[in-house]
Amino acid sequence: MKEQKKTPYGIIAILFTGAFVAIFNQTLLNIALPEIMLDLGIDASTAQWLVTGYMLVNGILIPASAYLIQRYSNRSIFIVAMSLFALGTLLAAVAPVFSVLLAGRMIQAAGSALMMPLLMNVMLAAFPVEKRGSAMGVFGLVMVVAPAIGPTLSGFIVEHYSWRVLFWIVLPVALIPLALGIFKLKNLTFQDREISLDKASLALSSLGFGGVLYGFSSAGTMGWTDPVVMVTIAVGVISLVIFGFRQLKLDKPLLEIRIYKYPMFALSSAISVAISMSMFSAMILMPIYIQTIKGISPIDSGLLMLPGALVMGFMSPVTGRLFDRFGAKVLAIPGLAIVVLTTFMFSQLSLDSSYFSIMMIYTLRMLGISMVMMPVMTNGLNTLPMKAYPHGTAINNTLQQVAGAVGSAFLITVMNTRTESTAKELAAAGTAPESIMNLAMLDGINFSFFVSTFIALVALLLSFFIKKPVRPVTEAEKEIVYRQKEVTE
Repeated sequence: MKEQKKTPYGIIAILFTGAFVAIFNQTLLNIALPEIMLDLGIDASTAQWLVTGYMLVNGILIPASAYLIQRYSNRSIFIVAMSLFALGTLLAAVAPVFSVLLAGRMIQAAGSALMMPLLMNVMLAAFPVEKRGSAMGVFGLVMVVAPAIGPTLSGFIVEHYSWRVLFWIVLPVALIPLALGIFKLKNLTFQDREISLDKASLALSSLGFGGVLYGFSSAGTMGWTDPVVMVTIAVGVISLVIFGFRQLKLDKPLLEIRIYKYPMFALSSAISVAISMSMFSAMILMPIYIQTIKGISPIDSGLLMLPGALVMGFMSPVTGRLFDRFGAKVLAIPGLAIVVLTTFMFSQLSLDSSYFSIMMIYTLRMLGISMVMMPVMTNGLNTLPMKAYPHGTAINNTLQQVAGAVGSAFLITVMNTRTESTAKELAAAGTAPESIMNLAMLDGINFSFFVSTFIALVALLLSFFIKKPVRPVTEAEKEIVYRQKEVTE
């Protein structure tokens, strides 16, 4: 019996390793883009596809993850996902031209897109509601620390070695969980062999989420009036509307949006979207401020964000245990108050702001976010019946991708618009030409953080309505739990 109880922890450990590598890879190239541009002879708009393309593949595949997780075993999905990820990594490492590098990056994304929903579903299946907070707290460590460490490691490697080393480092780390998955991984979830894929829904989902993600991601560089931006966003929105109506008519939809009838899940989604949009403000605006205005090197920029990542890593399991004991509301209100305060402090940056003061504010901000993200998300998922878990996790992960793209484009637009107007005012006032750009950009960044403060404030106000969900376990769910135990034993 002892071995049977230990089995889920071994399975989860393998999934954690794979998810950490996949998520860590998302932010690995951000600082390396200038070196890639120089080495492969491409411009910034072309290089940006390495980030945009990755996001697009995630946005298209994550909604389909609900179907895949219900139809296939967690072992099969993990092996396929990690195989794709490893293949993409190898292709990117040896890429002779940009097109091969982009293909490798998108194959990586195809594997990565399935890891987060898969891991979250296994966690929900493996742990009872009363222990779920602690488990999801450890899961939160993967979700927030992995992408935070990426820029630090990337900055160090790019400064001393070729950008290709980034992929050669990731490859063996990806092959280890793949090998463990092949030989050690067992199934922990129950499959519905009768479920079928609605191809029309998949096509509408791909057009919808793909169009919205691409349109908003491109708006920051191409401008909102660019025909490509306007058309892709319009096609995306129309496709999503049709997709939504179709899901309401299907008995077994690709994405079960009817779960929004559960108030706490709907509330957790709204808070997660607001906090994701606000969180992206620091991820995008801080590197611009630190490297462009302050002139700090890439490696020092990454190191500035490292304490925040370490704090989140330490706090995620702690907040998970606190969530099990006190619920999400007790954590979310002070956590979001910290986020609102620190975001406002970032709106007061100056040319003389010290490196360590910026580091302290950023670290405190990460502390606040660590108190909010996983507790609020887990609180919403705990409301759902077990059969809806794949849909809940798919919706949450998709919304995070969309919120990130929309938030990024919106805040960059706010920054650019404010920068242009301030530059004109400074020029009219007779400011020295060599000072205008830095002063105008600083004002644009500050104003974007000020706007972001209000987005975080919305999340704070919503957090006062959080309640601890009480959901009775149905006899059908008890039968599923029993059948899961039979599979794992």
